[in-house]
Amino acid sequence: MDNQPETVDAPDNEVFIFTAWPAFYVDEAIFEEQVGQYVKKKFPDITLKHVAWNDGTRYEDLIAKGTIPDIVFDDIGRNTYRQIKKFKLEYDMSDLVKKYNFDTSKLNPSDLQHSLNTSDGKLYSLPFNTNDYVLVYNKDVFDKFGADYPKDGMTWDQAYELAKKLTRQEGDTTYKGFQMNPAHYMRFNQLSEPALDPNEEKAAMTSDNWLKIVNNIRRFYEIPGNQLVKTNDFVQGNIAMIVDSMENAFRIVNENKDINFDISSVPVFPEAPDSKFQPSTNGMFITQQSDNKDLAFQVIAYLLSSEYQTELSKQGVLSPLADPAVQQAFGKGIPEWNGKHFESLFYLKGAKPPARKPGLTYIYAQMDLAWNSIAKESKDTQTALRIANESMDKAIQETIAVHKQGGDSPHE
Repeated sequence: MDNQPETVDAPDNEVFIFTAWPAFYVDEAIFEEQVGQYVKKKFPDITLKHVAWNDGTRYEDLIAKGTIPDIVFDDIGRNTYRQIKKFKLEYDMSDLVKKYNFDTSKLNPSDLQHSLNTSDGKLYSLPFNTNDYVLVYNKDVFDKFGADYPKDGMTWDQAYELAKKLTRQEGDTTYKGFQMNPAHYMRFNQLSEPALDPNEEKAAMTSDNWLKIVNNIRRFYEIPGNQLVKTNDFVQGNIAMIVDSMENAFRIVNENKDINFDISSVPVFPEAPDSKFQPSTNGMFITQQSDNKDLAFQVIAYLLSSEYQTELSKQGVLSPLADPAVQQAFGKGIPEWNGKHFESLFYLKGAKPPARKPGLTYIYAQMDLAWNSIAKESKDTQTALRIANESMDKAIQETIAVHKQGGDSPHE
């Protein structure tokens, strides 16, 4: 193929997996526990080779050596553009899906949409796991101030009223009612409002929906005493509610085993009462340079089987399968999570990532710029969104120009 990385021939029975994301697979023991042992048991005749992204073993390092992986694990939403397509590794799995009768309808629609949106009308990836957002609350803070615990399906207005009630000064202690990273809240917004125009080379952050989305979160940090802090501060025991990704939320609560916590579904907008945040999905890609595409796809299909995903679900990894049995197994293998209300994780459906016409320029949406204009410069919401929109329009044009010269853009 023209301008394609050259590859070193590998044995017919070898499957080489490169894990760029999730990052914790840099620990070989975690990869072996969550992936390796199951693949080896299911496919005893294959040789499984695993390398994790790290300094010295990045995409460009593997390509320079001619050791192109058969399967890549990476973040779908951003890294399909920044890594897979940049290094010309993309491969359309559509024919393999048909050949092996793989049923894509068993996947959560929001996770599958991530793959479709980033595949130029094809199918470069299939989701492996997802990192949904969840509301975690400190029961002791609620009990202290006589407030009812959050309920699944709670609206943002109800959450706001709770946050006001639970933001208190008691002696030298300030209790904060609610915390979430506003940039994450915007990036994965529940209304599926696009940051980039679906049909044109421009940004789209000045809509009425964006105004509604930002004003909704802004009011929480205008409650006296509820200034924005990191959700990590939940470990100190004086924050009533946080919304964070599953991975972060449970890392946080594990840092203080004394916190009396439980979980609930995230607050919702009345016009989207069944929608949680868009998922942050990690996917599996087959490289176009792979000589073992059929075997690689069979491994991927197995990793998306109910049998395997149930085992992963027990370990607290959120599955992309819309399978009640897999969902019910969630966290069962983690004794300290026994009794937590994990049904909340599956109470709502993931908002679908907004689709965009194939071939348009991708840049990483500047949510932090929008929020910092509010938090650090006290800009009104409309002005903050306009500043971000203008900056993104400029970034799109700069990226187009850089690509024409064969370079990489810092905006991707």
